[in-house]
Amino acid sequence: MKNLSKFRSIFLLATMAAFIIIGGCKSKEKVAKAEDQGETLIEVYCSGPEFQSNNEFFRANQVGESLDQATAKKKAQSNARAELAASIETTVKSVVDNYVNSRELNNVEEVEERFESLTREVANQKLTGINTICEKTTKTSDGKYKTYIAIELAGDELMTALNERLSKDAKLKIDYDYEQFKKTFEEEMDKLEKEKGY
Repeated sequence: MKNLSKFRSIFLLATMAAFIIIGGCKSKEKVAKAEDQGETLIEVYCSGPEFQSNNEFFRANQVGESLDQATAKKKAQSNARAELAASIETTVKSVVDNYVNSRELNNVEEVEERFESLTREVANQKLTGINTICEKTTKTSDGKYKTYIAIELAGDELMTALNERLSKDAKLKIDYDYEQFKKTFEEEMDKLEKEKGY
């Protein structure tokens, strides 16, 4: 009886081991097939969920390539700034549209134009104060430099600067409601968090 029980245990273990080995071989076959099709996994530095915009920060990441290392970095910075500026502009435009539409303002078109003009001005000024949160430089096999970069700007920093500028404007002073504008701004920042897709 003991020998039969021992034999069954050994047989069961051997069967399970065989299934594991066969399963492992099949997954290796799948990897080999992907490689046979010319696919190669590429790691993109300074990218991924931690480098995406969220409800606290506007973020952008880009890459620049050149035979000159300094030029590669400048290209990456320029591309990242352009992406960050576009993200800020889109968000601020939504804030202004939603804010103006939620208020009963006199001459809506003029007020909206004034808001957009001032917010664009502030956003451009704030782009000089961005933080680099990741930077990596590589050299390719053909001798080119590649710089990967990720930058960010805090949403509350932008909101503070917007408030200072909007509250001092003579034309908007009468109609400007900081709490309502801030609430609208925070709602748009929350949308960035939800749109990440990670």
